Amino acid sequence: MTPLAEQADALFGLHLTSEQIAQFEVYQRELLAWNERVNLTAITAPEAVQVRHFLDSLSIVQVVPPRSGMRVIDIGSGAGFPGLPLQIVFPELRVTLLESTGKKVKFLQHIIDTLGLTNARTLHARAEDAAHMPDERDAYDLVLARAVARLPSLLEYMLPFATLRGRCIAMKGVTAAEEAQSAAHALTLLGGHLRGIERIELPNVEDEHNLVVVEKIERTPDAYPRRPGMPTQNPLV
Repeated sequence: MTPLAEQADALFGLHLTSEQIAQFEVYQRELLAWNERVNLTAITAPEAVQVRHFLDSLSIVQVVPPRSGMRVIDIGSGAGFPGLPLQIVFPELRVTLLESTGKKVKFLQHIIDTLGLTNARTLHARAEDAAHMPDERDAYDLVLARAVARLPSLLEYMLPFATLRGRCIAMKGVTAAEEAQSAAHALTLLGGHLRGIERIELPNVEDEHNLVVVEKIERTPDAYPRRPGMPTQNPLV
């Protein structure tokens, strides 16, 4: 059993198949190769990629158990975290990788094609535009984002995509509690409810990792998200 497989089992009770282990190996190899010409990650040590990208992504299972057919969107997916590791381990998920940078979209599509991830797709758009597309709005059971924006702005990107009673998970560091407190007005305005903050322990990682879990309890008003740039320039605080 590889270190990644051992850690996924020990931390999250996930039993990776030999095919999934091979897929992660290809993903890591292609990530590091593409990173030489496209800015995908500052983390390049193989062990660090496995912990800070792969295991960190899989930590989502601690707060929302994946189920067959669940629709998931990864906002600002970048190099595919957390959406692609979840798709590898749970191929029955229907994962959309939303990314506005064309070069990153090409990398994501390359990984999808190379690994044969038939239930994953890319969406080349800004979140502010995609959230007003009829097929995307109110369409996802689980909305994910990592390192995109502070929570008052991030919720304006995330909540419009969620179904009623769907969950949004923002992956945050040491500022998670402070950001959640500052997002109280945004939650009320956008139809969200803070369900909790879950601390994540990763091997050999000292900095704090948290999952901020928000449930959509009311439909987000049609005016949100506002035009591109506005959620970050003028957050709902």
